Amino acid sequence: MPRRVLILGGTSDARALAGLLPGAVSSLAGRVRAPVLPPGEVRVGGFGGIDGLVDYLRAERITHVVDATHPFAARMTAHAAEACAATGVPLVILRRPGWSSVPGDRWIRVPSLPAAADLVPRLGSRVFLTTGRQDLATFAGLDPWFLVRSVDPPDPPVPHRMLSLLDRGPFTVEGERALLREHAIDLLVTKDSGGPTGAKLTAARELGVPVIMVDRPPLPPGVPVVRTPEEAAALG
Repeated sequence: MPRRVLILGGTSDARALAGLLPGAVSSLAGRVRAPVLPPGEVRVGGFGGIDGLVDYLRAERITHVVDATHPFAARMTAHAAEACAATGVPLVILRRPGWSSVPGDRWIRVPSLPAAADLVPRLGSRVFLTTGRQDLATFAGLDPWFLVRSVDPPDPPVPHRMLSLLDRGPFTVEGERALLREHAIDLLVTKDSGGPTGAKLTAARELGVPVIMVDRPPLPPGVPVVRTPEEAAALG
């Protein structure tokens, strides 16, 4: 049977992988209104849980799945692991390396978004919150002022003292430094997503702004993990 790869996408690495695998199908969750589309065949929307994904893999005769979703898309990753186990379709997880602190960083690592929200009032009064618009409810009951950046407008509940900035990266260190200064930011809250969005961390280090860094959720056991699109394309 010819190889037919399903890429669970939505990241820059997923788009790069689609360019390396002509004939692959890229699946996007559909949470961004105007996503940057990868090359090749694209489907948008959920599968309807594990059973729906199982049905799709069988109906489309998928021979390989690469989970190249965001490192915090834990539910999709778990569903992919279960669906692939049920169908016998090989699964590979493509995850770019996370960020590591360097001298001068003032990071506080926490295991979850609720843990981050618990720390925020103790550490800052003007907070740059870059965890994504779908996580704002976790911070909705807090008193500090928040600068929130997202591609699409956030939906409630949101912090009651908030400025929403609509923008899409990549961002530069110079731009991030200017943003932190313009809004007198004294705390950055972000997820350890890794990849090319680290300019804000460099700017925070240069300005002495502390960072609450939310650790990634654990990956399903026993599933191979690769770090680059090239490694993922070479498998199978």
